[in-house]
Amino acid sequence: MKKNRDFILDLISDVAGSILYAAGVYSFASRADFAPGGISGLSLIAHTLWGFPIGMVSLVLNLPLILLSYRIIGRRFLLKSVRTILFNTVFLDLVFPHLPCYEGNPLLAALFYGVCMGSGLAIIYMRGSSTGGTDFLTMSVKLLRPHLSIGAVTMTIDLFVILLGWPVFGNVDAVLYGIIATFVASTVIDKIMYGTEAGKLVIIITTAGKETAERIDQSCARGSTLLLAKGAYTEADRQVLLCACSKSQAYKVRHAAYEVDPQAFIMITETSTVFGEGFIDPTDNVKIG
Repeated sequence: MKKNRDFILDLISDVAGSILYAAGVYSFASRADFAPGGISGLSLIAHTLWGFPIGMVSLVLNLPLILLSYRIIGRRFLLKSVRTILFNTVFLDLVFPHLPCYEGNPLLAALFYGVCMGSGLAIIYMRGSSTGGTDFLTMSVKLLRPHLSIGAVTMTIDLFVILLGWPVFGNVDAVLYGIIATFVASTVIDKIMYGTEAGKLVIIITTAGKETAERIDQSCARGSTLLLAKGAYTEADRQVLLCACSKSQAYKVRHAAYEVDPQAFIMITETSTVFGEGFIDPTDNVKIG
């Protein structure tokens, strides 16, 4: 039953994500004279120069990457990605060519490309799949060279493709629009995948740890973790409370701590994702490979 449910959810995500992906690439970017990063950018360049179908070019460019990364990224993830790539090809070459394209301001086209592309990719990523291309390369690099910055590898590949837009489209604006489009897409992906799961980590250094934890629990029903510590300069005994909470609860936690110990030292930091009781069930985390 669960297997069937997951398969249906995967298909729905592939369709929804591919529609948004195709809308970004075909409806907004294809007539705006710029190339975003990755395989989609190379496909748009080939479409501009020789009129090749965008989806088919993307599929052809993905084939060698599929063969190269097959043993590295795992059979399950690869098969799901191949299915997603096929959906993308269908929508890019068979559906969206029959729909109107935006031919207005290139800056608006770049912004809406980023919103559509980022939304589509986030939906696909959250189901443990991908659109191939640089995803295969960066994940392969991550497994083979874990010490390297994946962000830097991705940025290098994307920047190379974006710069190709300069001679192809004949103006430097193509590079600027490509950078904007890629930045917006990355931001949207992060906001969708992690923004709703983001929270705060409140770190409280105090001499009344137990009392502070009880007051926090009374104030906003949040538990805390108590650690023993010693001041490096004063060598005085201290207690450190770690309290993960939502953004809206951070003020309540801070206020509760100061009610108990006005001399408490408090640090509040961002957390992109929190797994555990009261937050995200770790068993729902989708793994690739």
